[in-house]
Amino acid sequence: MCCRWMFNGAGISVAGLTCASTLADNGFKVCVFDAGRGSGGRMAQRRESTAEGQTLCFDHGAQYFTVEDPVVLQLVEKWKMAGTVKEWLGHFGALDITSRTFMEETDSGKKRYVGVPGMNAICKALSSKLGVESKFGTTVTKVEWREEEGYWQLKSKNGQIAGEFCALVIADKSLASARFTGQTGLAPPLGDAEVPSLSSRVATVSVVPCFAAMLAFHESLTTIPLDGLTILNSKVLAWAARDSSKPDRKISLGGNCECWVLHSTVEYAETVISRAGLVKPSEELLASIALDLLEEFQNVIPGLPDPCFIKAHRWGGAFPTKFVAPEEKCILVEEKRIVACGDYCLGPRVECAILSGLAAANNLLQVLKTVAWM
Repeated sequence: MCCRWMFNGAGISVAGLTCASTLADNGFKVCVFDAGRGSGGRMAQRRESTAEGQTLCFDHGAQYFTVEDPVVLQLVEKWKMAGTVKEWLGHFGALDITSRTFMEETDSGKKRYVGVPGMNAICKALSSKLGVESKFGTTVTKVEWREEEGYWQLKSKNGQIAGEFCALVIADKSLASARFTGQTGLAPPLGDAEVPSLSSRVATVSVVPCFAAMLAFHESLTTIPLDGLTILNSKVLAWAARDSSKPDRKISLGGNCECWVLHSTVEYAETVISRAGLVKPSEELLASIALDLLEEFQNVIPGLPDPCFIKAHRWGGAFPTKFVAPEEKCILVEEKRIVACGDYCLGPRVECAILSGLAAANNLLQVLKTVAWM
């Protein structure tokens, strides 16, 4: 099927890429833009090097995902058959820092899925699918509906035309918020797109921040009986995971380090950001945050060794707390062929993002039946 390129908004997430791959499966050519170096969003995997030259890998955002919807489960089964997804058969529970007690989870039948060899494997596979062209390192700063011609024109940060598209998919909520201005110094693109019914709803999305600390140890932390644990009654730590326990993760590439990921509480992250602001954090600030999270980890689990690697990352607004399309699962402006999708539409889980992407694709497929292709 021939048409102008489809566009999927900046911030290549599982929602946007689920939409893109579904459209490609139906014969459309899809062009995906991302300001970053690769796909994944919160499902990204981080590669770091130790002072000794060892390469370490961390799932520093989403740790795993669960599935309840039968449609999503069918997708996951396909990903499993392709070797992109496996079940994480670890030990899970919680640690109450008040009593220093580990508690095994009671729902032993819960299945947790992870991408292999990293969480970003799913997004990598979707972004390289036949019919999907992915353009990384491109910040789209202006989107304009050309009414007479009947297409969207996009411009990049350098002012050049990035392309003309018969339809537009927005997967990045920052395109309608002041966060975009904080990152680029430019006005949010959706503000001038003349789709107020969409942009105003996306702009109301509220988010909370989180800091992640990536740690590596020369020895296995055998005093911790769990591979993923919720931290209870801490003002600093919310979660800890033995990243190396996930399937198809080498202990490390080139060494025998055990990798862990710690997530801060929202309370801690908001306190730091209230002082430092949302500008890009300095290396000094990130180093201080990493030490804060490590110190709390060592306080709640006495006797832990010092790590051989430690680094922090800020997730400034990746976790939505308000969902703007819980019934529709996406936001469609039919007459201008633009749709917004993402976890901010339906819910904070990876499965919700996938469902939103599917809904966006299905809506567009209906709308695009009426378009005269060139």
